[in-house]
Amino acid sequence: MKKNDIYKNILLLIGSILITSCVSKKDMVYFQNEEAVQNEVLKNYAPKIQTDDILAIYVSAQDTEAAAPFNLFQAGGQTSANKPITYLVDIHGEITFPILGQLKVEGLTTNELKNYLTGKLESQLKDPVVTIRLENFRITVLGEVKNPGAFNVASERISIPEAIGLAGDLTIQGKRKNVLLIRNNNGTIEKTRLDLTNESLFASPYYYLAQNDILYIEPNRAKVNSSAIGTTSSLISIATAILSLVLILTR
Repeated sequence: MKKNDIYKNILLLIGSILITSCVSKKDMVYFQNEEAVQNEVLKNYAPKIQTDDILAIYVSAQDTEAAAPFNLFQAGGQTSANKPITYLVDIHGEITFPILGQLKVEGLTTNELKNYLTGKLESQLKDPVVTIRLENFRITVLGEVKNPGAFNVASERISIPEAIGLAGDLTIQGKRKNVLLIRNNNGTIEKTRLDLTNESLFASPYYYLAQNDILYIEPNRAKVNSSAIGTTSSLISIATAILSLVLILTR
């Protein structure tokens, strides 16, 4: 092989490495276009109660003694106070509530369940007040983020950007245009692809996450290619060493 041909091949190798390591602005910047966002979608969102959810429900009224039977407590130890019990939504989407018995709660929001219980209790209590909290609201972020893992959400509502923020943001190797959302919808697994670089995400019905949602950020092509041999910097070092060796041998 001629010396010029060797140089050309080495330069092509180094060039291809550098090209694959480059990432365009369009692949990196979030929410790029200026499409109108429907704010109503964001205001009206509330998570739906699912099977295996854990609900904390507290009933109060003007007559505290009359409301007491609707609030059950776990027996505490000698050094700890009694804790109010929680309600596990069973496989039929029901809970067993004191006095009222079996109640179908799956598919309701916590606010809808509060109104439903309030209506049921009005015949037995004067001015009942029902407080409901979803105790196991948790989301998981996996893949190309700085801190992958499962995160408990205290507010019962979290958006995709907020979830990514909890995970420390995407790494430079993460695909921002093809994020996978996995959701358990009444026993059916939904898989949805989302583009974080498109501002229309704000109007998406998936902008807010449901409990137990999983976000998976795939690695980009550069990360996949580099994982087989090493990092891009390692490849450049190898290519430089090869070029130096060729120069020495062809003097």
